[in-house]
Amino acid sequence: MSWLLSLYETYEANLDRVGEIELNNGREYTLLPVSHTTQNAHIEVLITEEGEFHSAKVIDKSDASTLIPCTEKSASRAGSVIAPYPLHDKLSYVAGDFVAYGGKIKGEEPFETYIHELRNWAESPYAHPKIVSIYRYLSKRTLIHDLVEHQHVLAVDEDNRLIEKWDKKYETRYPEKPDIFGVVAGDQTSAFVRFNVYSPDRILADVWKDREVYDSFVAYYQERLGEEDICYVTGKSLPSTERHANKIRNAADKAKLISANDTSGFTFRGRFVQSRDAANISYEVSQKAHNALKWLINRQGKTIDQRVFLVWGNDSLYIPDPSEDTFALDPDAIPAVVYKSNTNEALAREVAKALDGYRNKLGERVDSKLQPTVYILVLDSATTGRMAVLYFRNMNKELYLDRLAKWHSTCAWLHRYRRNDQGEFVAFYGAPATKDIAFAAYGPRAGDKVVKGLMERMLPCIVDGRGVPLDIITSAVNRASNPVGMENWEWEKTLSIACALINKHLTDKQEGIGMALDVNSDDRSYLFGRMLAVADVLERRALGKEEKRATNAIRYMNAFSKHPERTWRIIQEGLQPYLARLGRDAAFWTRVIDEIGFKFKPEDFNNKPLSGKYLLGFYSQRHVFYQSKNQESSTEAETSSNMEE
Repeated sequence: MSWLLSLYETYEANLDRVGEIELNNGREYTLLPVSHTTQNAHIEVLITEEGEFHSAKVIDKSDASTLIPCTEKSASRAGSVIAPYPLHDKLSYVAGDFVAYGGKIKGEEPFETYIHELRNWAESPYAHPKIVSIYRYLSKRTLIHDLVEHQHVLAVDEDNRLIEKWDKKYETRYPEKPDIFGVVAGDQTSAFVRFNVYSPDRILADVWKDREVYDSFVAYYQERLGEEDICYVTGKSLPSTERHANKIRNAADKAKLISANDTSGFTFRGRFVQSRDAANISYEVSQKAHNALKWLINRQGKTIDQRVFLVWGNDSLYIPDPSEDTFALDPDAIPAVVYKSNTNEALAREVAKALDGYRNKLGERVDSKLQPTVYILVLDSATTGRMAVLYFRNMNKELYLDRLAKWHSTCAWLHRYRRNDQGEFVAFYGAPATKDIAFAAYGPRAGDKVVKGLMERMLPCIVDGRGVPLDIITSAVNRASNPVGMENWEWEKTLSIACALINKHLTDKQEGIGMALDVNSDDRSYLFGRMLAVADVLERRALGKEEKRATNAIRYMNAFSKHPERTWRIIQEGLQPYLARLGRDAAFWTRVIDEIGFKFKPEDFNNKPLSGKYLLGFYSQRHVFYQSKNQESSTEAETSSNMEE
């Protein structure tokens, strides 16, 4: 119940945003009022204040999302159950002349139930003038007639019946295909209609955006709720419900988080007589918690293959996402030169600055009554009707930020695959995003199921300080050791991410090396990696900028990781023509190889497969060479000074 209580408290803390339309990537969303949901509408009908038809139009798909009032029964209706929405609904419910125009119904006519409920609202003490106007019009039972006559919003055949499916034979009657067939998935009878009110004297807010209309229905419906019972979430005696919201991830989502509609299949009857005996949740808590969840997902959730990753705070909605890389925290706060200090403390300070800047930019909504808390929630559904909470964690905000800072400072390496606002590649030193880790470990063609599974497995590593699973590290190392099968940019990205994971693993064992070249290390894997880097840069310098083919060191990299001593002989023999081409500079490169080789213990120079640490030596040694701007002076000066003992 803790996740429900957290969402309920989030709703209560943001009551001023209820009904406020917001945009995210051009899509509108809002924190839904209680007893409201969203639906994609196809037709908009404009009614005058006197209750007369004014006009109608087919709604563009970009403007289709509509906030509508709903009851417990209508929010979960399915199949042939007659459960009308209180105001906006499908043609079969809102059109009194539906049957006259060929509409097919089974059993009770839906319109009779709909208009009866609408009349109760329009005649109640809480009625709004707009609702009264809409009721007056719909009670005349002329909706389809008006839609057919007005610019052919709906299309009928020669027998004055609604056309089920567009066919060329109707082109004599309608020269242009009616727009309605471009927005409805089935036939015209499945069209969803929303209503608005027009005034020639003043500008009126759209009915589905009018706070007064929201409040009108909430107050009206509050008196019609069921009996009170103890709510397991708040501990208060409130009207309870057994029907809970769907449409959690999007308007078409039918999966529910809470459901107990099986009274014969022993879902709960083996232990309880009624579903409420297992857990009773009040209508108010259910509505507010689900509406807060929908709002947060639209606002800042990350969805991969229908799995939702959501992070938010009770005093500040936006919280740094644990699945993002260090560059996303603040591109300007994490300089690429931090690695030179070779200490995690320096990076931790920079990450802390970035987190503070990130938090300050957002403008916190601090409530002194609340203990600053961060919530992490992962949702997914196994079927179309059932959804589960796969992961939920709430923790002190400062502890969360400390854990995040530790992750970004320990799983850190120098990366060059991010682009700035100008589209240029920029270097940043820090932790990679979990999605990028998935692609590094399993390739760019990894399916969404693989990616979302890895992202979920990485969450405890980030927020709980657990070690990165060894199978993920091994997969990344194996792919980084096989550059021939990838384009150069992809391999460079995979290499830097693999180095970050290896260094994180070593740091957890208190054996971390860091990005800066460790000239004192005598680890055989690290030394072999350094030698491979020398061979790669040497050949690349000899070939020149015009030659783009892979060097021998890169082509033999996979074999080198498995049989280093034997493969090194092949690589070294292949270097002889390039040493000859370099002339006097060859002495420098030979001396570098000799100095690295001198650090080997005799028993370590063998064919035993290398650990992932060789990638650290390869990357760091190669980076030192690439930092120099002049082969004769800078490279020799920097490298020799680092290597002198």
